[in-house]
Amino acid sequence: MPYQENREFQSVLDELDQCAENGQPFAIFRKPDEKKVIAVIQKDSTKYELDFNTQGFVFAPFNWADNALLIKADKVECTEYMDASLVQQSTRALSEKGRVSHINLVQKAIDEIEVGSMEKVVLSRKIEEPFNESAFTVFETLLKSYGSAFCYLIYHPQFGFWCGATPESLVQIADNRIETMALAGTLPHISGISPQWGTKEIVEQEMVSTYILEQLSDLTDSLTLDKVESVRAGNLWHLKSSVHAVMAKDTTIDQVVSALHPTPAVCGIPTAKAKAFINANEGYDRTFYTGFLGEINISGPSDIALYVNLRCMKLERGIATLFVGGGITDASEPEKEWIETQNKSRTMLNILLDDI
Repeated sequence: MPYQENREFQSVLDELDQCAENGQPFAIFRKPDEKKVIAVIQKDSTKYELDFNTQGFVFAPFNWADNALLIKADKVECTEYMDASLVQQSTRALSEKGRVSHINLVQKAIDEIEVGSMEKVVLSRKIEEPFNESAFTVFETLLKSYGSAFCYLIYHPQFGFWCGATPESLVQIADNRIETMALAGTLPHISGISPQWGTKEIVEQEMVSTYILEQLSDLTDSLTLDKVESVRAGNLWHLKSSVHAVMAKDTTIDQVVSALHPTPAVCGIPTAKAKAFINANEGYDRTFYTGFLGEINISGPSDIALYVNLRCMKLERGIATLFVGGGITDASEPEKEWIETQNKSRTMLNILLDDI
């Protein structure tokens, strides 16, 4: 039975359901390790372009110059969500559909890396699964399941519903102070066993850390990198280093975001060559997967909290489209890369009910 404290939360969901019926854009989200849930509602269906000086919620695609959207905060609702109930894990079998093509794609990338075209490229694929829940039920299950992730549900008449539980911050900016992270490497979580990282994961994480420091060096002062640590995100482990800095004089938020997105964790190194390889070879349009999203000036002026859109899916007419990927280096093994994407797919599959 739902907590009594969640009546206000349910009231907000009812309001958002009516917004979707009316074609009004909205976003509802909860930051990592918090109870507060924030809803941003736009009063009309107008398509607004990204403006870091406006109060609202941004939803930007992988190719973020194309159709980055801003949901204006004409109305902001704040509530809390509390629930101690256990979430039943999905028992859906993992499909082997797309295995051969993904393995071949990974091998093609390794060949390009070995001849010196790239150091790393992140390759992804999409998975379509039937579901029979409302988008709001899926969002509530995300809140229950992934307390340490940025959980969100967004609706816009331009693209419908998207939701996710991402473990990766793109950048947090407040009072000219910058916080970001270098996140890379993936291992499945096994109860009672610490992650045993191999050379491939360690080197990949070092690549990401070095790249971020280089990108921010001319835009910031007091740039520091914390020691690498293992962090858990749902049923997966990752390697993470936190990055801290102060914006240099005359540096703009646009410059900082442009310097960081797309990160090597979702694109590759060097960025331009990796992005060109992705667009030419993945075989589908990522749209908002591996883009970024988050609040702009809601918590205060020049207060930005943006996240990388990982562990996400699009919900449309009874079909949930999931997206999974992994970083490819010269140490990658195609079969293991396929298994990694299978493991990652569980994050979203686990919140879809089986009784379809």
